[in-house]
Amino acid sequence: MRRVTIRDVAASAGVAPSTVSAVLNQSVPTSGDVRRRVLEAVRTLGYEPDHNARNLARQRAQAIGLVIPDTENAFFAVLAGGLDAAVGDDGFSVLLHTARYEDSREQDLVRLARSRRLDGIVYIAGTSTATGALNELARSAPVVVVDERTSGLNVPFVGAENRRGARLAAEAALAFGHRRVGIVTGPTALWTAEQRLAGYREGLARAGVDPDGVPSFTGDYRVESGIAAAEALLSGPRESRPTALLVSNDLMAIGCLRWCFSAGISVPHDVSVVGFDDIPLARHFVPALTTVRQPAQEIGAAAGRLLLQLLRDEQPDAVSELPTTLVTRESLMEAP
Repeated sequence: MRRVTIRDVAASAGVAPSTVSAVLNQSVPTSGDVRRRVLEAVRTLGYEPDHNARNLARQRAQAIGLVIPDTENAFFAVLAGGLDAAVGDDGFSVLLHTARYEDSREQDLVRLARSRRLDGIVYIAGTSTATGALNELARSAPVVVVDERTSGLNVPFVGAENRRGARLAAEAALAFGHRRVGIVTGPTALWTAEQRLAGYREGLARAGVDPDGVPSFTGDYRVESGIAAAEALLSGPRESRPTALLVSNDLMAIGCLRWCFSAGISVPHDVSVVGFDDIPLARHFVPALTTVRQPAQEIGAAAGRLLLQLLRDEQPDAVSELPTTLVTRESLMEAP
């Protein structure tokens, strides 16, 4: 069968082809009667817009780049699902790009944006300070920064209430009677790590526990650093070592669980562990991990909606930090 064209729709509705285009693209205001006739003709004839032709006319690729630091953390995968759901209905595809903390990878993105092979970028930074390439990228295409706040970059941001979430984790451990607490922080250069540490300290201080006297270990958000943290914090005499670990992400918390298993330390009977993120594996690990839930899918969807607003030259909504919640599972129990 012959493909229905925009001229067929225009003839059926009694309007010009340009009017059909204006109605479908919402580019020019049209009267209610004209809009009704056009949409009725579209439904009756089964017209489907030629997205390739439309994209060429607009000089758009209908592609959004999602930049993540690495592929190890499942938090990014859940976030990507939310982003894809938010922009897919508008005909956009999401292309994954792993920065791997390398400036050269950011320069590749700049070239893609300038060649119009990407319409916009959702960016999860691996550092707290904008690089020259990242600033150049923000001048080349609409950018929304997610999860990590980046100083020196004036673009919309979407993240979670990291400080509040960490405070909830500390308060939960204290409510179970833990007073000897250890903290596993994230990389000192990252905003999320800074906020989570501040939240832990705030929760402890409110309960009369001196945060300056709490042993800590600086990790890098990977499983291996969680293993090293547990060894450093739990290798001492039983009577003096922490009875609870507050861990700044789930991958490091899983590393802590792994070391405890190999060292014959029972979780949660000897030590409780509380993570941060609530990645899918957290509920399936043994013991199931108590953790702070970041709404990763909702964060991704909010970032997608913000980017679509920027692409339409609209003023973006003031979305910044979404709520975090504590999810209590098997890895937290009363202090021994």
